[in-house]
Amino acid sequence: MGFMSRGTQWVAALSLLSASHVSASDTFSVCTAELAEQALEQGVSQTTVDAIFPKLEYQARVIELDRSQPEFVQTFPGYFSKRVTDWRTTKGQEMLAKHEKLLDALNDKYGIPPHYLLAFWGLETNFGGYKGKMSVLDSLATLACDPRRSTYFTQELLVAVKLLERESLTKDEMVGSWAGAMGHTQFMPSAYTHYAVDGDNDGQINLWNSEEDALTSAANFLKSLGWKPGFRWGREITLPEGFNFQLSGYKNRRSLSEWHELGVTKADGSPLGEDDTTAYVIVPAGHAGPAFIAYPNFRVIMRWNNSEFYAVAVGVLADRIAGAPGIKATLPDLPAYSRTDIIALQRKLNQLGYDVGKPDGIIGPATREGIRNYQIANKMIADGFPGLDVMAALKVTPSQSAS
Repeated sequence: MGFMSRGTQWVAALSLLSASHVSASDTFSVCTAELAEQALEQGVSQTTVDAIFPKLEYQARVIELDRSQPEFVQTFPGYFSKRVTDWRTTKGQEMLAKHEKLLDALNDKYGIPPHYLLAFWGLETNFGGYKGKMSVLDSLATLACDPRRSTYFTQELLVAVKLLERESLTKDEMVGSWAGAMGHTQFMPSAYTHYAVDGDNDGQINLWNSEEDALTSAANFLKSLGWKPGFRWGREITLPEGFNFQLSGYKNRRSLSEWHELGVTKADGSPLGEDDTTAYVIVPAGHAGPAFIAYPNFRVIMRWNNSEFYAVAVGVLADRIAGAPGIKATLPDLPAYSRTDIIALQRKLNQLGYDVGKPDGIIGPATREGIRNYQIANKMIADGFPGLDVMAALKVTPSQSAS
């Protein structure tokens, strides 16, 4: 019986067990027995299966976290100010000095400048200060035995068990986030298996205890994601008076020469440069906030974490670790929208014919496009951002006054 058919049968069986009020522990025991069989079929030794699977423990907290959604939608100023800090900058510079030889060697081999590796490390775990405390195998087993994303987490669990064998790890050593991310760089088991590297040459790849392994692995991963050596992530820019914000966003990529002709400059007013490098403009806090131009490596950062906020934070933190100042623009004081606020906004836009899809409280590309089209139709600055002017025009009153 193939893995996919077996997994599909298990999800159906799990739903029936849940409906019949079988206890979570009983359901989990049945599931982990099935997972043990799959592990054996995929080449895990009987010794490892016997040592691991009977000792897996159901984690109710993991399911709570998987189901929970934040009450408020985080704004860029709130996100950025909590992540790009003086402490992370100073600590990153300390780590730059500590690992200078290794980082220079990694730059030579993989083409990833030291300050970028340190920025990822700082944002992921505070340079190893907090790597998570939950049992990775228990968390993954709990999620594998839950119908919502069973196939994905079953695969990650089985990979994690193979990883335990390959690297001579123990269950107790494998701690991390509630979703199974591990070590200094918070790699999921599949990323750990395919991209982690033995950076200290001790014969083991250990992303928890070896900073050398973690940094080398991050460099290898970024190279595999398509990092272009010799190029920046992007930079803060100054937009010309009367800039057409319809030109912002990933769909509106232009060469630097074209942006130069449109009057876009570096944040200090100096020329942006004139070449054929493709880039696009982002305004994560709307027209009243800072503006950035994103080069191809910006999208590589987003392949690590698919968030523009995260990618800007990595880029600016990397710049600061390398000695550059922070952003010049003042972060605007934005309302802390609740998910209910955004759902109300989405419903209003749908009612007016600006289709943003099913209201879900998430400001994604469809919602931004709907806002932009509404702004165009109403002769507002078309930045695609739910500013207070948009909310007032749509008669949506924010739950809180500021972020």
